[in-house]
Amino acid sequence: MKLMDIVVKNAIIPELKATNRDGVITEMVDALVNAGCITEDHREEFTKTIIRRENKGSTGFGHGVAVPHVKHADIKTMRIAIGNSVEGVDFKALDREPVYSIVLLLSPEDQPENHLDAMEAIFSSLSQDTFRRFLRQANTSDDVLTLLTETDNAVR
Repeated sequence: MKLMDIVVKNAIIPELKATNRDGVITEMVDALVNAGCITEDHREEFTKTIIRRENKGSTGFGHGVAVPHVKHADIKTMRIAIGNSVEGVDFKALDREPVYSIVLLLSPEDQPENHLDAMEAIFSSLSQDTFRRFLRQANTSDDVLTLLTETDNAVR
């Protein structure tokens, strides 16, 4: 699966304003609402569902990245928002270090295989030190899109 097929260009936030985990999640869900991927009616429900998921176990897997995600019956099309925090956010990551790059994934509940494929594509990229470094240094949405395009076009 190619990340560019599911990343929402208008939901890339090169510099998140929020300074805590729940605020970051809210800001990223808002970006998906503003991009027209989520209806206003679902904003609060999806935000609460993602935060509940985080409370059960952090999606901050270390190396400065987190991948909050949720599968939900009201999500019709898989979508990704990406955000960067200049200061870093406490996501209760496994390595206890701040998180600087967040990839938020929304998946349809009835497509578990696609969800796993998307998670594999995300983790494949985020497991590479060079990718993480360039993502964190991205100052604009175009920088992020260029990185994702190059990553998608590279042989894995």
